[in-house]
Amino acid sequence: MAGRRRNTPDSPSATGQGTEPGGRLPADLAVEELYGAYRAGGLDDATDPDDAPVFVPPVRLLPEAELAAVALQVPLLDRAVRLARWIAPYRPVDQFGEPGAELEAEASAALGLADADEDAERGTAALMQAWSLAVDLELIEIGEAAKDEGEGQVARPGDELAAVESGDPEAVLEAWLSAADVVIDTASEADAPFPDPGELAVGDSDELDEERAAASVEEFEAAHEEAQELLDQALQVLYESTAFAEQGAETVPLGVLAALLVVPDGQEPTEEMLGDITSVMVALDPMLSDLSEIGLVEYHPIDPDLFEEPEEGETETPLPEAPVDDEEAARFGLVRLTPLGQYGVRQWLLEEGYDAPLVGEHAKGDAAALLRGVSEAVNVLPEEEIREWVRGREPLAAARELLAAARGGDTLGPVRRVLCQLALTELGADAEPALREVLDDPELGGFCRAWLVERGAADVPEPGRTMALWTTVDTLAAQLMDPDVDTELLTELVGGLPLSPDPAAFLAELWRVEHVCTPEVLDAIGEFHGDKQVAKEARKAAYKARSRRPE
Repeated sequence: MAGRRRNTPDSPSATGQGTEPGGRLPADLAVEELYGAYRAGGLDDATDPDDAPVFVPPVRLLPEAELAAVALQVPLLDRAVRLARWIAPYRPVDQFGEPGAELEAEASAALGLADADEDAERGTAALMQAWSLAVDLELIEIGEAAKDEGEGQVARPGDELAAVESGDPEAVLEAWLSAADVVIDTASEADAPFPDPGELAVGDSDELDEERAAASVEEFEAAHEEAQELLDQALQVLYESTAFAEQGAETVPLGVLAALLVVPDGQEPTEEMLGDITSVMVALDPMLSDLSEIGLVEYHPIDPDLFEEPEEGETETPLPEAPVDDEEAARFGLVRLTPLGQYGVRQWLLEEGYDAPLVGEHAKGDAAALLRGVSEAVNVLPEEEIREWVRGREPLAAARELLAAARGGDTLGPVRRVLCQLALTELGADAEPALREVLDDPELGGFCRAWLVERGAADVPEPGRTMALWTTVDTLAAQLMDPDVDTELLTELVGGLPLSPDPAAFLAELWRVEHVCTPEVLDAIGEFHGDKQVAKEARKAAYKARSRRPE
């Protein structure tokens, strides 16, 4: 599984929008913003965009026992397991380790592939696919016949069969992953057919032109690698979009998937890109069909009539203009990454060294572990972690625990307090008594007052001047801690500060605020305030605030 190389930013808050070029591709996909990834190193931790890491969104997986049960029901793996069981205690095979015609017929009947109404060739192909897979997974082992087994080679149940048949999740999922690897490799090879050796013969001597043969093999390998890379990228895009999709809305139109792979983020597709999108759709179509056989994806293939050339005298059927109904959209191909597919893609990403977190990794401990973990993580969905943590907890006790964990004068303190507010919102009105208990706390009182007032609470006292100024710095600092903060939002927040009627006097108060982020907040005021004189005063105040810091 390759890392992301598609035409979208590698920022953890990148937003990709589904593309409907010229109204020719059906439906739309919104890959929401992976927001809230804060810098663990504080306000001064700058990152070179060219060296930015790849961020893979956190996902929620089914328990491994459930995934294993699903994997055993995948037709291709199910046939391989049943075939391995059927050959017990042994069956004779030919010198190549494959069943002969007689054994093929018996095995086809045993697997239900030899029904009269079935296509005979298709049944044989399905049997040989299952046989090959069973051998690859060591569900079937080929060896020399024992004395009481005749002569030649025989097939026996392999060492892995018992563990897989028992339903052991680790053994089943390992077998399924290996099967998926085989299917993916075969699918990408099929998109790059190997040259016919007969075409490589030249001259009257019928000797193989080695140079020409090597070039053809190299061309095949390059095409195979290109198809593999395209499929890897498509699976990762599906993984990311599935991570953000609401339950039941994970299906992606094939045209949208192709557009996400072709069209650079934020750009409109050109005519050339439209042709590339179609080419990608056509390339992915057979490969995704193959992947559906191992349960990686659910796939509704492209209607072949869409790409048929009109016969002489016939008029070409125009592609429909958007919007199109579901039935028409399905003709262009629909794909959904299954829970098994999500598990598989994540395993491949981990094997390649990518961070592929799970939702809930920071929600397993107490409130301090939650707020610390989320604020320090560079790849996290804060709201999902908070919902996971809040679920099932008694609101008032949880609120008190969160408020205690939100305190702290370190550089990540502002982020913890923002996260605390999000968690309190999840807890709802039952948390109110806990907030009233800390209204006089210098670090918590300001945002608790705002939280209560916003929800219509009565009799909330005004904060003192010192608390109000400290909360102002803390609030702006929390925004600055987001490496992808919206500059328009910062401009709006800075413009809303109560600087009138005497900006110099307000800034003189602000630079004296005992907060770890005071200088950086004043720097932001100097950068984003529209009044040049105010900006100048803010920069002077930032210098004074820094001069108070201990060496």
